[in-house]
Amino acid sequence: MRIKFFTEGGKGIGFGHITRCLSLCQAFEELSKDCIFVVKGGEEVKEVINVPLKFIDWIENLNSFEKELEDSQVVIIDSYLAKEEHYQIACAKVDKCLFVDDFNRLEYPCGYVLNGSVYAGELNYQIKDGVSYLLGTKYTPLRRAFWHVEKKDTDIQIGKILITFGGDDSKSMTLKVVKHLEDVFPHIEKFVVIGSGFKNRSEILSLRSSKVRVYQKLSEKDMRDLMVSCDVAVSAGGQTTYELARVGLPSVLVAVAENQLLNCLSWEKVGFALYAGWWEDDKLLDKIVKYIRNLEDANIRLKMSKVGRLLVDGQGARRVAYKMLKT
Repeated sequence: MRIKFFTEGGKGIGFGHITRCLSLCQAFEELSKDCIFVVKGGEEVKEVINVPLKFIDWIENLNSFEKELEDSQVVIIDSYLAKEEHYQIACAKVDKCLFVDDFNRLEYPCGYVLNGSVYAGELNYQIKDGVSYLLGTKYTPLRRAFWHVEKKDTDIQIGKILITFGGDDSKSMTLKVVKHLEDVFPHIEKFVVIGSGFKNRSEILSLRSSKVRVYQKLSEKDMRDLMVSCDVAVSAGGQTTYELARVGLPSVLVAVAENQLLNCLSWEKVGFALYAGWWEDDKLLDKIVKYIRNLEDANIRLKMSKVGRLLVDGQGARRVAYKMLKT
């Protein structure tokens, strides 16, 4: 059986959709199914996708989209850009469809609708014949390395801070945050992750020192191990937050896109993270520092870690694949 993914990613878009689709693909591959990706995006996507890949602007070209459906038994669409016509055509042409949604964007015509976010239950999805909803962190798709994660120890003091703003850091937050934390916490190690879409990579690399370590092209296992080794994270508020929760790494979150606001606020509400604010806020850096100081209390970090691991068990992608293929 062939599973075809339609999504978008790269510079200016980010890699959250790509990573989520890869997580689902790995679960289908475990069940001996083949995956193919059809992506609207740039060549930098090749650095993170290790399955057959086509670059097609399937969003603007409905004819190309329809042609790609011809040899597919299962179609998965993960997109903020796809129009209602895409979903209608997919439902008419393919037996099994899965549509990934983050904020009740459309009224989907058929199949499974997946929203693995921590706030999914609050979105009031409309009950509809022929549509099944997979909602909440029980169904959060994570990459294979995060399916099984050993319990993380909580150290008495904060010795290592992870700084991660996704694969492209479209708002160039990494450089600002690292510089500020170096000034305020010179004794603490900063583990900085940069991706293929970064525009200011050379400037960030120039900050390397005994206390600032910069990581590029990390495998999913390396990323997991880096998270496990740290005491606190400063992160954008997208898909990475679910990997941080799975590991149990208490986090200070920054919303760098409108679609991250609800996610950040929801993680704070349930007690896993602290929301420092919108990326353009004047006092953002000071608030990040304030929250890191709050997290110097190991008991607070331990409670947050437990909340994250309780909510995200890493098995979401497997549950989705099993549900789709058993029917």
